[in-house]
Amino acid sequence: MGEVRFPSTSTARFGHVSGRGADGSASAFRAQKQRVVLEPGRADRTYWSDLWSYRELFLILAWRDVAVQYRQTIVGVAWAIIRPLLTMVVFTAVFGDLARLPSEGETPYAIMVMAGMLPWFLISTSLTNASNSLVMNSSLISKVYFPRLIVPVACSAVALIDFIVSSVVLIGLMIASGFAPAWQILFLPACLLLAIVAGLGTGLVFAALNVRYRDFRIIVPFLMQLGLFASPVGFSSSLIPEPFRLIYSLNPAVGVIDGFRWCLLGGQADIYWPGFLISSAVSLLLFWAGVRIFRATERTFADVI
Repeated sequence: MGEVRFPSTSTARFGHVSGRGADGSASAFRAQKQRVVLEPGRADRTYWSDLWSYRELFLILAWRDVAVQYRQTIVGVAWAIIRPLLTMVVFTAVFGDLARLPSEGETPYAIMVMAGMLPWFLISTSLTNASNSLVMNSSLISKVYFPRLIVPVACSAVALIDFIVSSVVLIGLMIASGFAPAWQILFLPACLLLAIVAGLGTGLVFAALNVRYRDFRIIVPFLMQLGLFASPVGFSSSLIPEPFRLIYSLNPAVGVIDGFRWCLLGGQADIYWPGFLISSAVSLLLFWAGVRIFRATERTFADVI
């Protein structure tokens, strides 16, 4: 006979689970496959195992968010291609043609921009979706118990789907230019994971703050607009003067973008390893801090949302 333990500090309000069913028969009780045991403090002790137990809820929420994003749209999921494509065209015209900024080695400027655009959109979309996830699911959070961490993580799945679809543009550009990646492409999954960590970690912090202070619904999009130009999306980070590169690398997006370009462009893109390591450490630190802050404030979400 299995047991389901619910986090609670009292068993009196729920009553005692007797050895007979609702109709008073022992057979009805034997038909029950689970015995409910209420136990104080269980949520903190088994939080991470509960995440796995609620994996079906994660899949349902992720699929719902993907479906809702492209519902009642004319071109549907093609927006994941149109948005980075148009942004790449504008950045190439402004930074490449007008400002005459150099590319990475012999790489066409459009490919270099697109190799930075994809991880940036992954970070920004993941961060924005995660920061708004709790408020958008307020009715669910205030009525049902489940590990709240599922909600922002599920919303970040939309960013990953968009990234996969948007990659079609970069693949097409590389084929049209006859540009093939080198062996560094093997490290691309690690950089992809780093991008998710960077976006989700910061998103968890803003998600917790957004529950209590709704100003962050305005602050986050504004920060993403600034981050687009402060990060090396439309230009190479090698243009930053050497004395300031370590400071510039405190931006977690810098290491992610440089890592993506190194993986996709191979020897054409020289990676600044001290800056990459610092940027990666900042991403991991933000993720750790995001989880800690989220877990510390999670108990109050249902009360204030």
